Amino acid sequence: MGGVGGDWARYWRAGRRPLEAMHAHFERHVYHRHSHDTYSFGVTETGAQAFTCRGAAHTSAAGMVMAFNPDDPHDGHAADALGFTYRIVHIGPELVTEALADATGSRSPLPLFAAPLVADAAAAGALRAFHRALLDPAATALRRDELLAGTVAHLVRAAATQAPPDPPMARGTSAATAARARRFLEDHLLDDPTAEELARATGGSRFAVYRAFVARYGLPPSDYQRLLRLRRARTLIADGVPIGEAAAATGFADQSHLTRWFVRCFGLTPGAYREAACS
Repeated sequence: MGGVGGDWARYWRAGRRPLEAMHAHFERHVYHRHSHDTYSFGVTETGAQAFTCRGAAHTSAAGMVMAFNPDDPHDGHAADALGFTYRIVHIGPELVTEALADATGSRSPLPLFAAPLVADAAAAGALRAFHRALLDPAATALRRDELLAGTVAHLVRAAATQAPPDPPMARGTSAATAARARRFLEDHLLDDPTAEELARATGGSRFAVYRAFVARYGLPPSDYQRLLRLRRARTLIADGVPIGEAAAATGFADQSHLTRWFVRCFGLTPGAYREAACS
């Protein structure tokens, strides 16, 4: 638990499984536009959180569920001076697949949540119960797995489709070009490529690559490169690598540079993440 002013956050992570949870209250904190490589499901408890996602502005009031697909870029801040309190879980796609199989008895395609806001009391209740169990040291692993399956099933029934449509692409852009650019950034995590080098690697003009990338991933390549570095740094920190070493290993100038962006995108410091309850 920690924070500045009226802000506080409590974090939990599940060791080697792609499952994390945060309970937080924010009045001053402003999330920089970012995305996760997981599904992220949040439920607002008090107040209201304003955010932009998929080109539109939204407000999550008490009792509403936020549903973000992997790589869904979004930001967020308090809608008024009173702030907001919310619970959020980050669930890896492989765990969503397992949970759906547990709930339905068969393998299903990964769901797509077409809208980032879900008004469904049953889904919100299931998410709250699951979140509380994750942060409860007395909860058993079996109970948590049961609630995971139930929560995913509730959310899918309430708001998901089974076949993700092709992402909207501006005229003259290409999903393949965007995917090649992403692979290049992943393969050259510590490099500092120019726009021209990225264009050569993907076979398009600088403008075409930029437009295709933003249309597909919702962020410019430079922002996505920093996000990839943050995700890698988070993994290293969870594995016990000292924060300064993690910063150096992922292309940040120093520990303070990593810390600033970690807070802006994830809502807590690398140190708080490292010390998060883990089971």
